[in-house]
Amino acid sequence: MLSKVKYKAHETAVIDAGCEIGDGTSIWHFSHIMTNCKIGEQCNIGQNVVISPEVILGKNVKVQNNVSIYTGVTCEDDVFLGPSMVFTNVINPRSAINRRDQYAKTKVGIGASIGANATIVCGHDIGKYAFIGAGAVVTKTVPDFALVVGNPAKQIGWVGEYGHRLEFDENGVAVCIESKQEYKLENLIVKRIK
Repeated sequence: MLSKVKYKAHETAVIDAGCEIGDGTSIWHFSHIMTNCKIGEQCNIGQNVVISPEVILGKNVKVQNNVSIYTGVTCEDDVFLGPSMVFTNVINPRSAINRRDQYAKTKVGIGASIGANATIVCGHDIGKYAFIGAGAVVTKTVPDFALVVGNPAKQIGWVGEYGHRLEFDENGVAVCIESKQEYKLENLIVKRIK
């Protein structure tokens, strides 16, 4: 009889009951996928990753080593989570006070990248194709295509879908140096136009 499991998991990985894991996904050493998670197709879950209950990952999400993704987080398709980055889910945690009913939600938009050792404070969404620099501490919502760095994270520019910084001309138009895609900046909102 053929197995219905169409994903790969290292023998040291722990996968709790009730998880949905998409075809072609790989789960590496010492990772823990907790109950009721939904992980899309073609994801890569690195070593020593914790994915808490009810987390949702879209297709082709890349989770690097030592990442913690806590309840309340949703990542859309093609998200990159750099090594040792972390999400939080309670704004004012205390060991002696149970706040499981106060988890704040965080959504990471399609194609966004979060750099190594970054921290995303709960309740602040990351826009599509945004780029969070290594070590950044995100304490507010990040717009689509925004480039943010630092602690606390501050926006220093814009990036396109390929992750290159965009330089806008006097008409508010920028062209990606790799893809040649065109973008328009208007009223502090970036949209792809070609």
